Amino acid sequence: MGTKLPTVFIDGEAGTTGLQIRQRLAGLPLSLISLDHARRKDPTARRDAMAESDITILCLPDEAAREAVQMATRLQSNAPKLIDASSAHRTDPAWAYGFPELSREQPSAIATASKVSNPGCYATGAIALLRPLKHANIIPAHHPITISAISGYTGGGRNMIEHHEKHAGPAFEYYALDLTHKHLPEIQKHSGLECAPIFIPSVGHFPQGMMVTIGLHAKSLPHAKTAAELCKIYEFHYAGTNIKILPSPPTRPLADALANTDDLEIAVYESEKTGDLLLWARLDNLGKGASGAAVQNLKLMLGW
Repeated sequence: MGTKLPTVFIDGEAGTTGLQIRQRLAGLPLSLISLDHARRKDPTARRDAMAESDITILCLPDEAAREAVQMATRLQSNAPKLIDASSAHRTDPAWAYGFPELSREQPSAIATASKVSNPGCYATGAIALLRPLKHANIIPAHHPITISAISGYTGGGRNMIEHHEKHAGPAFEYYALDLTHKHLPEIQKHSGLECAPIFIPSVGHFPQGMMVTIGLHAKSLPHAKTAAELCKIYEFHYAGTNIKILPSPPTRPLADALANTDDLEIAVYESEKTGDLLLWARLDNLGKGASGAAVQNLKLMLGW
């Protein structure tokens, strides 16, 4: 008899993230449980699918994800391991944070966890830039940080996608200008910052892609560092991972250059005149920023 394939259920597979996860799972040695359209919101059907699965991936709004976790918990010994793609549990200490590149220990923490919270797309870029520099004492924990980012419109959900694809949509727009974006708590916690950054998100008229930037005044840093020195810190931190450090930052970077990949690129720009620095990260908001990260975590949890 052959070895039983691991079984996966995507709760919310009809959404943008769920569809891309399903595509990435095609061809992998696992069994995928799928509910037909009429049963996708049926609590009994969802509960039974969870009970049958080894791992359930939640691609749901925050409140629905919390309800799904309660449903899974009531299964007791039949409860599956969970990956939550919502923002409901990203700062919950009972959940492993699903950014394997966070530290040398994080892949093991994810692999042995029963509950993993997938990072947000903006948070992935911001934490990738901040965490290594905070760990190396380049950025103090109390340092004031401002993050500016632009995402493809697929990050805004079904209504935004329809608006852009059927009605052209705006070329560019800011949002969350009340400075309370839901990714802020996880950025602050997992970057190791004592105060929340100011975060300015925006959306462009392109489907997939993302750029995240953070400016640093050289005179405000406790230890003056060059772009080359910061790149060495990043290279050491991300050695052996899929995160690539660009030695020569692109002159006119395109936000969608990594669309349909699970890659993440980092570069550091430096002013020859002032020594000021610009930290830059690029990723696909649906790749490493969502679905690609979920599959990366799934593989770790399956011991692959």
